Amino acid sequence: MLPRRQTQATGATSSAGAGGPAAVVELAGVSKSFGSTRALDDVSLTVAPGEIVVLLGLSGSGKSTLLRHLVGLETPTSGVLRVLDRPVAALRGKELRELRSQVGFVFQQFELVRSLSVLENVLTGALARITGPRLGLLTYRRALRLTALQHLDRVGLLAQAYQRSDTLSGGQQQRVAIARALMQDPKILLADEPVASLDPDSSAQVMALIRQIASEAGLTVVCSLHQVDLALSWADRIVGLRDGRVVRDAPAVDYTKAGAMEIYGTPHAAAALGPLAAAAPRAVSARDR
Repeated sequence: MLPRRQTQATGATSSAGAGGPAAVVELAGVSKSFGSTRALDDVSLTVAPGEIVVLLGLSGSGKSTLLRHLVGLETPTSGVLRVLDRPVAALRGKELRELRSQVGFVFQQFELVRSLSVLENVLTGALARITGPRLGLLTYRRALRLTALQHLDRVGLLAQAYQRSDTLSGGQQQRVAIARALMQDPKILLADEPVASLDPDSSAQVMALIRQIASEAGLTVVCSLHQVDLALSWADRIVGLRDGRVVRDAPAVDYTKAGAMEIYGTPHAAAALGPLAAAAPRAVSARDR
């Protein structure tokens, strides 16, 4: 496993710390209501450049809603939200497209075009930087095709570049989705339950790949998970969400398994996670790193 950086939990402020780098994600008192349902409830946090943050909680805790706010797919009912120092809720048209071009998004269900080749799917990640329709590989510039192949090599799928995407396994398809996100040359990578539909071995491989790429490229990552074991072993920092509220925000090395399970609120919620949660490793302490 790659070494984790020591991080500090933060509230929503204008920077990641006194004298430190400016935060790339800032939420101050953000709430979101859908009718009578409060999906986010007074959420405040900041994310520093290069930080790898996991949003941990049960389904329905607000993780996906929070991520969707970061790219303007949802607008807060109240509160202040800034991404890359831009007021996301106020952006429209070209300004919103420019922000989204700098924020890669990896989805739970891959969102690939099944009938296209692996390489064509990756190339769609560059559409924000080019004009006009693209029908077929040869309508993309040679430089873009080479870059896409480099990203496929990076995720271990260069040999599958010309296969249809629907011939790949779930884990391989998620690797294609990661390569597509990297094609944007993003500053931030968001991942919404990226391994929820994968088996444990594929899940571990995909999460290790995201962490490796983030470390090499200096990417900031915000990822939602409900698997305690992956969160403890993978994140720099864990933000626990329950019923739309932040219930704990601390470096991953400060969590024990029992402490992480407290995010879920009740013993019944913990038991519902089954053997996956029971197998969660204890977080490595700072002195053991």
